[in-house]
Amino acid sequence: MLSVRKEGVVLDKSDMGFESHAVLNPAVISVDGVIHMFYRAVAKDNYSTIGHCTFTSPMEIKFRSDVPILFPQLDFECKGLEDPRIVCIDGLYHLTYTGFDGLNALGALAVSWDMENWEKRGVVVPQIAIEEFRHLSQSRGALNEKYVRFNKVPVFSEVQPLKVQLWDKNLVFFPRRVQGKLAFLHRIKPDIQLVCDIESLEELTPDYWQKYFLSFSEKILMSPAFPHDVSYLGGGCPPIETSLGWLLIYHGVHDTIEGYVYSACAAVLDIDYPEKVKYRLPYPLFYPEEHWERRGEVNNVCFPSGALVFEGRLFVYYGAADERIAVASMELQELLNELTKYPN
Repeated sequence: MLSVRKEGVVLDKSDMGFESHAVLNPAVISVDGVIHMFYRAVAKDNYSTIGHCTFTSPMEIKFRSDVPILFPQLDFECKGLEDPRIVCIDGLYHLTYTGFDGLNALGALAVSWDMENWEKRGVVVPQIAIEEFRHLSQSRGALNEKYVRFNKVPVFSEVQPLKVQLWDKNLVFFPRRVQGKLAFLHRIKPDIQLVCDIESLEELTPDYWQKYFLSFSEKILMSPAFPHDVSYLGGGCPPIETSLGWLLIYHGVHDTIEGYVYSACAAVLDIDYPEKVKYRLPYPLFYPEEHWERRGEVNNVCFPSGALVFEGRLFVYYGAADERIAVASMELQELLNELTKYPN
């Protein structure tokens, strides 16, 4: 049985105003021996920005900024920036996040050459009305009925339903091009979808997304398949290149009488054809057990969003109960060996 060690809470909220309510769901990257963490920082009224700190080792913090490094500036993010992930592609750092405007939650991108000066590139995922999505995606046959249940105009927005777009979150780039193409995961509930056929983001035009949705069933990478992820899935950490393929740590959700439970999950994608899932763990990599995971702003949440390999161990950073950031670790090779027992 795979041995996973809960290392504990590595970052908690502080008395600084921008992160006085919660810190959660971090992006992590190691550069020249320094581990950088970019995290969702929540102030009062659920106003989210992106904070930054650095570590000298997976658990030893070195520096913590006293101001957010990214904050709402544009209309699509006016109510907050949430849940960052980070990779470096062709020397350029890509930090993705969810922009929230009070009605819509959409995956967006900021880029930097030095992780200090950031340029916002705007929304990456489709900006499409819910009804248009339904018509296009079901033009070749009915979808899982969960797509209808999860993607509908929220009650709180009935006064302006025409402004509500399809929610598309958990935008996660692969850390390099795959066969010369950019590749990223995104999540329209309840499944994880994949884009891996573009050379530049400029190709993501409205026409591209219309064609994408006309063959939408072919774009679904993974769907709920086990008791721990029966409700829905979402992208987690950026894929890690290994001898088996792309190691994907993602989140799976199941419903209980106490509400949703978020667990960390693992799978392996083909290194050249990431649309092929080679292996998938049929049980959670880890799930809420400790008090810091079971009680918080949202109970029973382990939300993995950043990972790195350090001296042969895989360290997975995750939002714990939507209030603090914790770390779990395991031997990378042991995890890969375990995954080979479960071919997809």
